[in-house]
Amino acid sequence: MTARLTIALFWLMTGITAQTLKNVALRGRPAQSSILYAADGGYLAHAINAVDGYLNSNFLYGSCTSTTLEDSPWWKVDLLEPHKISHIVITNRGDCCGDLLNGGLILVGNSNQNNGNNNPSCATINAMSTGDTQTFQCNGMIGRYVNIVIPGSSRTVQLCEVQVFGVPEKTACKK
Repeated sequence: MTARLTIALFWLMTGITAQTLKNVALRGRPAQSSILYAADGGYLAHAINAVDGYLNSNFLYGSCTSTTLEDSPWWKVDLLEPHKISHIVITNRGDCCGDLLNGGLILVGNSNQNNGNNNPSCATINAMSTGDTQTFQCNGMIGRYVNIVIPGSSRTVQLCEVQVFGVPEKTACKK
């Protein structure tokens, strides 16, 4: 049996359909390892910008987030309770710098140890172009925290939107 067929059967057997799934990140609490500030001292790229519901990928329009240049930067959203995650959709920065997310890890789990960066991997961002939107399958992973971490030295996390589709774990178990 192929992986896609197995996944489809899993969701079918739990009674969860594409119509049931909602972007649960919109009501979550985002955070990140650092915030890029504007030269005038005002914040430019706060964590909440990546879960504001706006898909605009132009950084200067204020709907994207960015950490400063640092070692293994991260962004996360606390979904407030464990969810069965179907997939995560990421919109990359569109006005430049698209390759900054390449090599990033998408983590899903219930531990907030090390800011959630010890949770299991859902996917790796192998290659995202400037302005790209990609879907990453998590196949029903359970987690309260969704992290995006870019391992390595002198890296930055820049995201314009992160959508997390799933249902609360207790809802998924009732089906």
